[in-house]
Amino acid sequence: MKIVGVAACTAGIAHTFLAKEKLVQAAKDAGHQVKIETQGTIGTEDELSLKDIAEADVVIIAADISISGRDRFKEKQVIHIPTHIAIKSPKALMTKIETELNASN
Repeated sequence: MKIVGVAACTAGIAHTFLAKEKLVQAAKDAGHQVKIETQGTIGTEDELSLKDIAEADVVIIAADISISGRDRFKEKQVIHIPTHIAIKSPKALMTKIETELNASN
């Protein structure tokens, strides 16, 4: 499965990058391809390309604030979660996503 996403927290520092790290590790451990963009106080890093988004099976938005560029995902299945879910339960999140995608196919 190909997963893309955005991580962003209110301060734009610690939780943003922790959420990204946990999501990337859990996705890789589950055998998925993953790319997570961060939006924080230093701006946007690892920005998702239109190709990244087009090829994705699912989009994860792990954010405690409104993110910019949300309209890029309008044709995709999007899962919205707060950053603390990505940080505390990334493996459970991956299992849930896999189950939901398999049920919809």
